[in-house]
Amino acid sequence: MDRSSLFQLIQEQLDPENTGFIAVENFTSLVEHHELQLDPSKLDMLLALVQSNEEGQVCYQELIELMSSKRSSSFRRAIANGRRTLQREILLDETGLGLYKRFVRYVAYEILPCETDRRWYFHQNRLCPPPVFIAIVTIVQIIVFMCYGIMLNKWVLQTYQPDFMKSPLVYHPGHRAQVWRFFSYMFMHVGLEQLGFNALLQLMIGVPLEMVHGILRISLLYMAGVLAGSLTVSITDMRAPVVGGSGGVYALCSAHLANVVMNWAGMRCPYKLLRMILALVCMSSEVGRAVWLRFSPPLPSSGPQPSFMAHLSGAVVGISMGLLILRSYEESLQKQCSWWVIVFSFITFLLFAIFWNIFAYELLGVQIPPAP
Repeated sequence: MDRSSLFQLIQEQLDPENTGFIAVENFTSLVEHHELQLDPSKLDMLLALVQSNEEGQVCYQELIELMSSKRSSSFRRAIANGRRTLQREILLDETGLGLYKRFVRYVAYEILPCETDRRWYFHQNRLCPPPVFIAIVTIVQIIVFMCYGIMLNKWVLQTYQPDFMKSPLVYHPGHRAQVWRFFSYMFMHVGLEQLGFNALLQLMIGVPLEMVHGILRISLLYMAGVLAGSLTVSITDMRAPVVGGSGGVYALCSAHLANVVMNWAGMRCPYKLLRMILALVCMSSEVGRAVWLRFSPPLPSSGPQPSFMAHLSGAVVGISMGLLILRSYEESLQKQCSWWVIVFSFITFLLFAIFWNIFAYELLGVQIPPAP
């Protein structure tokens, strides 16, 4: 039975008067006594939709949306209220999976705290579009670093090389009128160790997040962390330049870690406590290293070293904006009041930072180091 025939059967037999609603007992009888050629996960979703209803009827339109691979609002309510029960074993018990499907299952358990969401993502996942944003950003960062490494013949502490700071990609307070620098600094790195740390974290955490939540949400989160990093430095550390993608990386990491903490009981990733401790230790050590380079540089330098405030502001963006993105899997952000509150707060910060960069430096008489 194809989908159109099934929809026609449901409408003719269960809703002949076109009321838009179907009695629960009639729908349950249809599911139990007809051979519906649907994958097992959709049968679970349909039964969950039925079991969650308290008014004795199912909305025909929501049923059509669910069977057309769209999460219906009533099913989302059933998930939120915990009134659904899965009819089959958990996703980890699936056998005979190929390599790609096993990886998708691994990602589902790494990112999603709810078994129903995991099953839905697992069965709805498609390789197209692939998670390309984080991969492209990482590749560009590596290429830029290698180009400057070869040109300067220097692979660590590159900021001590004057030609490095002359790059049109580095954010420098003397060049803050060049707006692209508030973003492009994410492609420059102090040295091999900073690049390696950022690339490893954003690939390990960013790629699974992008697979589940999509390129639009993850790119928005990453770029918001990058922009917040440079703007925060321009306000709090006004004489310092900025290099590295730490703002975006810390936005991804803090969002994921906060999501794990908020849904601790539901997360099924192995050794989650140990992994969280290791992640926090690594992130804290990277911040400590950035603070040390900023205030106690190991070599004499012609100007202030890059600021560490991008790390902290990226983490704040991840906990606020990112946590909401990760908690609203497959749900429209535009319909959430809290999302608009966060967007309004970010825009307010953005406008304040713009006015600060235009007027505050002259009003406060800040002595900016000479632009390279």
